[in-house]
Amino acid sequence: MKELALHILDILQNSTRAKAKRIDLNIFEDTVKNVYSIEIKDDGCGMSPELLAKVTDPFTTSRTTRKVGLGVPLFKHTAEQSGGHLEITSEVGVGTVIKATMQHDNIDRPILGSVAAVFVQTVASNPEIRFVYTHTKNGKSYVFDTDEVNEALDGMPIQSPEVINYLIGMINENLKEIGVD
Repeated sequence: MKELALHILDILQNSTRAKAKRIDLNIFEDTVKNVYSIEIKDDGCGMSPELLAKVTDPFTTSRTTRKVGLGVPLFKHTAEQSGGHLEITSEVGVGTVIKATMQHDNIDRPILGSVAAVFVQTVASNPEIRFVYTHTKNGKSYVFDTDEVNEALDGMPIQSPEVINYLIGMINENLKEIGVD
């Protein structure tokens, strides 16, 4: 995948299919320590130890509509080619945490891409789920929490096109303020 945002989209979709009520997206950048990490944590159904042991195999999927699942294996490959690794922890009935850690300056690390658009579209498609996105770069952080946004919207639907466009712009503007390109 050419953008990290596409990996994020895939994992967010996995979390929504796992019936999560809360999904956290945490992106951490430290240019001094040369660390770039993406963590997605959900409180969904979780995975059995057997599935967890095979989840990075492309021929393992929980879907019944097809026999391959490339999202997690591709995310693992991206992390490894970028000088890092992928960690997954999961417990049935508790949820799943997927964390990719990469070298920030690695030439093979894809660009972040349209994370605001991917995130907001996922939020708008799943208004019943609480999403929290925290992006930290060199000690400066931005947090987007759908509970706070829905309170500010005062009954206006988060999935309306005007709100979606506004939220994408707002996230992009706040990411620029903390130094995210």
